[in-house]
Amino acid sequence: MYTPDKVQQHIVSSIREFVERKVIPVASRLEHADEYPTEIVEGLKDLGLFGANVPEDYGGLGLGYTTFALIIEELSRGWMSVVGPLGTHSVICDIIHRFGTAEQRQQFLPQLATGERRGGLALSEADAGTDVQRIRTTATRKGDGYLINGSKMWITNGRYGNTFVLAAKTDPKADPPHKGISAFIIEKGGAGFKVGRDIDKLGYKGVETCELFFDNFYVPAGNLLGGREGEGFKQIMTGLESERINVAARGVGLARAAFEDAIQYAQQRHTFGKPICEHQTIQIMLAEMGTKIEAARLLLYSAAEKKDRGERCDLEAGMAKLFATETAQEVALQAMRIHGGAGYSKDFNVERYYRDAPLLVIGGGTNELQRLIIAKGLIAKYPVK
Repeated sequence: MYTPDKVQQHIVSSIREFVERKVIPVASRLEHADEYPTEIVEGLKDLGLFGANVPEDYGGLGLGYTTFALIIEELSRGWMSVVGPLGTHSVICDIIHRFGTAEQRQQFLPQLATGERRGGLALSEADAGTDVQRIRTTATRKGDGYLINGSKMWITNGRYGNTFVLAAKTDPKADPPHKGISAFIIEKGGAGFKVGRDIDKLGYKGVETCELFFDNFYVPAGNLLGGREGEGFKQIMTGLESERINVAARGVGLARAAFEDAIQYAQQRHTFGKPICEHQTIQIMLAEMGTKIEAARLLLYSAAEKKDRGERCDLEAGMAKLFATETAQEVALQAMRIHGGAGYSKDFNVERYYRDAPLLVIGGGTNELQRLIIAKGLIAKYPVK
């Protein structure tokens, strides 16, 4: 079992107290109303979590990936949607810090750290999600900047955010296509930037997921990430390592919530003269759920610790994301089955877990893609001798 150090234990304790006091009591009401959790987000801001992975030199907390994963797990245990405003925000903080110029880091990171700037990743399109090279949004050089044309969808923080890292093609004819992709730091407020509809979703309620449209939207050349064209694919893919660790942590947190509800219910619900936790079938279900959650957690922290060491961890992050999210979906279903008919009603939280879990399997790169990444990594790790 992974044991956090004393600093991590203190941080986790603070987050758990916040979740118990501010999140869990209102989660069901806000989720069923699909209402943005404004007060909770302000609480996250007060805790400094928008700057969790921003270095202290830029006003952030400078936390490592493992500590941040612990935080995400605790928040997701309370309500997965409240992680949404932090998730892609933390990804663009990571991307800007790793690949931005000194001027870009100084311009954007301090305000991202305080939450004054709310960030998002403008990557996916209607025909380009997992296959990033298929994006059609273009950035054409015009004087001292670029004109952006195209659209993006599935953008978390699209409505309430104001600063995004956007992927666009500066060379649509590049071969292979990824060499023509560049990344830009863009801000709301200019002509030609329109926020479209909020996408109505099965789960992940309360947090906005929007379409963005660009019609000759002007971006200064100084906002080209890193100051060089053609490096956007590498920059964003490296950032997605941290996103997959983030999504894996959400999976562990959601699975924990479902398991804890199920094991409590199993000790309180009686059938045939005894608690259902004393029936062997339920015991087997609980044993498998608990074991898989612990395995998912260990995979998660293995990947996070490797990234903390500055090592490439696409294989480990892919394994953690795959196993943790599949575990979340399985545990959510098992928790509903343990609750029986009660679990299908909105009186219990398990129906929410069941609706939220599929997003984790799809988001952050589908689990089908993770399997391909894992296989490629394993083949490279075990070459023919």
